[in-house]
Amino acid sequence: MTWFKSIGTTEWVFIGIFIIAYSAYIIRMFMVARRLQTSFRPLVFKILLRSMAMALLIIALLGPSFGETTKEVKSEGKDIYIAVDLSQSMNAFDIQPTRLEKIKFELKNIVDAFSSDRIGLIIFSSEAFVQCPLTYDQSALSLFISTLNTSLVPNAGTDFGAPLRMALDKLEDSESPITQQKAKIVLLISDGEDFGDETDEAAKEIVKSGIQLFALGVGTETGSKIRQANGFKRDRNGQEVVTKLNSKSLRKLAVDTGGKYFEINENQNDVARLIRAINEVEGELRDARMIDASANKFYYFVLGALVLLALDALIRRKTLRI
Repeated sequence: MTWFKSIGTTEWVFIGIFIIAYSAYIIRMFMVARRLQTSFRPLVFKILLRSMAMALLIIALLGPSFGETTKEVKSEGKDIYIAVDLSQSMNAFDIQPTRLEKIKFELKNIVDAFSSDRIGLIIFSSEAFVQCPLTYDQSALSLFISTLNTSLVPNAGTDFGAPLRMALDKLEDSESPITQQKAKIVLLISDGEDFGDETDEAAKEIVKSGIQLFALGVGTETGSKIRQANGFKRDRNGQEVVTKLNSKSLRKLAVDTGGKYFEINENQNDVARLIRAINEVEGELRDARMIDASANKFYYFVLGALVLLALDALIRRKTLRI
């Protein structure tokens, strides 16, 4: 027999309450019987019944498992590449504390939600780089996410085409254990300011490949300035730059690839919806195996305790007459 849990605080509390309360009851009955000069022995049987019922309930709480059985365990998974925009506009603070810091916080929630899937990280602005290849190692992913900043990539504008092509190439790698294209996903995260010329071509390639794309926009329509070390970013004319969320480009990309668009702005946070949408994508079966398992049989002990309590209620012993 194996146990789901060891005896702990909850069980000791129940045992303590039972012992204290029942000890007080026994002492009271003994004193009453002594005063009335009647026998206390007929109550011993009922005390044994109630003590056995209590013991069975404690055993049930511990989750006893016994018996031999087998269970089929299936391992399914997806390959997910997350492409994160690290252009200077991601330092805007219309989403507190900044767009990028908000994304870093939400990325850790996304990674936690897909512990059985391989996740990779691509960073981009005008160029794209693989920050972390596909991996099951969530600790490594969390470390890479925590170090994300806009100085990691050249900032000469934002180009969606580069990260999309890179993610496509990596997901179509012949060495990938995932063979079903529907189990491969690209998540593009940006404020939507796309200045690239090859985004449409990259979108067409994704459609042909069958890989699914999700887009997550971050920012607001009113926008904000971009804070830098020496103040705020200015354009060539010396005017302070105001960056706004351009959801149109991200929505168009999602529509063109048959994907879905989600958004983080001042009034909504679609990350939970994004996680649900990715969860709805059917993963590929990696392996299935039979394992030995023993089922929790706590209900036998609960049933035994109920039977004893029923007997206790049905058996009447006229021990004391007042």
